[in-house]
Amino acid sequence: MTTRAEYDVAVIGYGPVGMVTAALLGRSGHRVVVLERYATLYNRPRAAIFDDETMRTFDRLGIANSLEPKMHRQTSYEWRNGSGELLIEHSFAEIGRQGWAEWYMMYQPDLEDALDACVRLLPNVTVRMNTPVTGIEQASDQVALTLSNGAAPVTATYVVACDGGNSFTREFLDIGQEDYGFSEPWMVCDFRLTGGAAPPKARQVCDPVQPISVIALGHEHHRFSFMLDSEESFATESDPESVWRRVAAYLTPDQAELIRAATYTFRSLVAQRWRIERVLLAGDAAHQMPPFLGQGMCSGIRDAQNIAFKLDAVLAGIDSDILDTYQSEREPHVRAVIEKGIELGRIQTVRDPKLAAERDARLLAQRAEMHVPEKLRFPGLGPGLRTDTPQAGYLMPQGMVAAEQRKGRFDEIVGTGFVLLVDERHGNSAPPPHADLRVVTLGVDIDDTDDGTYTSWFDEHSCAAVLWRPDFYIYGTASTAADISALVNTLESALRPVESLVPTRTA
Repeated sequence: MTTRAEYDVAVIGYGPVGMVTAALLGRSGHRVVVLERYATLYNRPRAAIFDDETMRTFDRLGIANSLEPKMHRQTSYEWRNGSGELLIEHSFAEIGRQGWAEWYMMYQPDLEDALDACVRLLPNVTVRMNTPVTGIEQASDQVALTLSNGAAPVTATYVVACDGGNSFTREFLDIGQEDYGFSEPWMVCDFRLTGGAAPPKARQVCDPVQPISVIALGHEHHRFSFMLDSEESFATESDPESVWRRVAAYLTPDQAELIRAATYTFRSLVAQRWRIERVLLAGDAAHQMPPFLGQGMCSGIRDAQNIAFKLDAVLAGIDSDILDTYQSEREPHVRAVIEKGIELGRIQTVRDPKLAAERDARLLAQRAEMHVPEKLRFPGLGPGLRTDTPQAGYLMPQGMVAAEQRKGRFDEIVGTGFVLLVDERHGNSAPPPHADLRVVTLGVDIDDTDDGTYTSWFDEHSCAAVLWRPDFYIYGTASTAADISALVNTLESALRPVESLVPTRTA
């Protein structure tokens, strides 16, 4: 007879991805332990940017409204050559399709403090700092994790490894990585602004003499990154006097405090397997990407959302094969982001003056033809837990709605989880309430507000209903009211507990 695992899920690593994973699973009522190798939070900025989809996740965790005043909303992202000419401009909406600003610039310790407080409020989540994992042993029904500090092994039904680019878990399980071959050494210099300076908020300087990235970190901090000729040059270039010379055109010592100078090699890697039996990789452990799109942390938090609702289902008795849809859905999305980041990175880092001049001429001509800033759009999910109906696998927008004299974002008024939204104009053919599904009729239970997000969406896609998942991605749509029950039945069949699929034995 086997002994029940001590925890439902063990999360390895307590950066933002591990924190979100623990918070989502903890809020679903599962017994979670977090194992972090370091004694304290890192307390240094690493990621700098997140998007409206990520903020929607933070809202689900209850921290978005308190977090937002500490963030800087950015509406443009510039790519200029060494002469200051604008080569590329990406635009971002103040309120995007997910109901929040499309681009937030942050000081990561502020975010980690908020997430840490969220996790530690959950009585069923245990956070163990200074607890490196040194071994992983899988059994048929659980995983045993060996710890380096002499403590007894931890057992969990499943493990989510959010232990970063140098993932112990990935190495221990001998999971290979595909390398896109885009690898560059950069020196990252972070400053706290003390007054009198106004450096660019979001700019890539495509200068063949010295490629530079300038990014705001929230309201009071700023990052300047400089491409290096080699990793070895960091030893001399990181000297504070050298750093101040590099930023002299933007900052002086009486306007800012140098917090740190660190070297990073930007890489583009994808793990070959994101699940080995009861262990799943998330975030940088599963994929690494260049920073030019600001999507590294965002991609990891998408992983956390995808894993969390599927583990919740599996722990409730659904067949564990559903966990294989995690990689099949997320990997195509990740690869598209990586490939776009590499494309922009190659534009940024041209070092040959002749090739840089040719690049400038081409991009200036393209910009003259476009007349408007570019919008970044990412693909939907790959095959997995979704139907083949129109819009399935894409993010469901979030708009403002009103219900019973309350007005706010859909998630705040209605809630999250599996949601079926029915358009009342097609007839009130919504199925009866279901325990695991929020059934909402537009025009009866809620009304669109002035922006008309949902009415416009139904009109654009000629749908009578849409069903989306807890990670906000669309499971499927119904083109007519008569198709709604079939859509719901498809989801119920996909999430039917294993026991119900086994015929009852009769005497």
